[in-house]
Amino acid sequence: MSKQAVKIGILGLGTVGAGTARLLQRNAVEIYRRLGRDLRVEIASVRDEKADRGCDTESFALTADPMEVVNHPGIDIVVEAIGGETLAKQLVLAAIANGKHVVTANKALIALHGSEIFAAAEQHNVSVCFEAAVGGGISIIKSIREGLSANQIKLVAGIINGTGNFILTEMRNKGRIFEDVLQEAQQLGYAEADPSFDVDGIDAAHKLTILASIAFGIPLQFDKVYCEGISGLQLVDVAYAEELGYRIKHLGIAKLTAGGIELRVHPTLIPEKRLIANVDGVMNAVLVKGDAVGNTLHYGAGAGAEPTASSVVADIVDISRNLGSDRACHIPFLGFQADSIAELEVKPDGQFESAYYLRVEVNDVAGVMSQLASVFADLKVSLEAITQKEPARGETAVSVILITQRTLEAQITSAISTIEAMPDVRSAVQRIRVEHLD
Repeated sequence: MSKQAVKIGILGLGTVGAGTARLLQRNAVEIYRRLGRDLRVEIASVRDEKADRGCDTESFALTADPMEVVNHPGIDIVVEAIGGETLAKQLVLAAIANGKHVVTANKALIALHGSEIFAAAEQHNVSVCFEAAVGGGISIIKSIREGLSANQIKLVAGIINGTGNFILTEMRNKGRIFEDVLQEAQQLGYAEADPSFDVDGIDAAHKLTILASIAFGIPLQFDKVYCEGISGLQLVDVAYAEELGYRIKHLGIAKLTAGGIELRVHPTLIPEKRLIANVDGVMNAVLVKGDAVGNTLHYGAGAGAEPTASSVVADIVDISRNLGSDRACHIPFLGFQADSIAELEVKPDGQFESAYYLRVEVNDVAGVMSQLASVFADLKVSLEAITQKEPARGETAVSVILITQRTLEAQITSAISTIEAMPDVRSAVQRIRVEHLD
């Protein structure tokens, strides 16, 4: 005799919500073979009950009131797919208070309010799963939290925003300027009308907050992530990076060091031979380094209806396997026991250590190169390379490219201040960090 069906309520039938309903319907037989019971959408909240959702909405109820979903007495699992913070948080906490398990793809919700939500879930003995919040369909959270649980994680570095990666790929491959590619990304639906979350790095910082907590067993600390976007990148730097054997990617980096943890999101030069440097378009990839396993690379679609729904449904299946057990949530939310979450120091941005690419426009006069080199010598910063580009015809300024060896960010900031005050310097210094990821 088959077990009773698991009943699901979905908050929002947009891209993720409709994708989840569609996947549950299409792969119902395959899911039953894995789970031994049916997963059935019972009710979903929508703004417009007449809109075409791309899934069979005749088989479940629709409501304009999301509270009707979280208060529904027959619902076992609530899928939060409305996004945002305020309403989503209210609905998730209400669902938990009603004893319902929660699945969400909302990275901002977890990064900013996860601690409160997890505490409530612990109190009410329900699960909160959020695999789809980072990396869409590539299951990076389970990989770190469960598959690599025997390791001390040393590094997590990822391309975790597909919009930014699409823009940088187009700039490199087609020589297009940032503004033009951003406009196309909006037309294609990769970027919102207000693209600031993507291009300013906020979306990636939300995701890095979650990955760092799971990797290192630290509290969720979005406010401590250094965040720098890609809007300041110029086409000339993309081209110069290519000439030097690098590619520019917008990375989220969480690194365990002897002096604390680095949490940073910024454009980064990566050697072109690295696999992650060759991840193009809207795809995501996350490099994870463990002390036992070494480097692992997790690659796949970071967004989209069905890749994201794939992770949402996987979470639903995991919860459903534990329904009826004494303890619904067997795996700690962040992979570490709650009393083992450690307040490790998060380094301020001046204490980051990296190599650096620096570009500066200077007057084409004798002695400038030696003046630049002396700035770094005085600060005891070693240079890997210093190159003067040929001036354009009729121009009296030239670009000088400097690559430093690894040093503290504070040292580079000091060097930049000195350089920009030099009389023969014609521009602000462009700074991009360099990571070899070896």
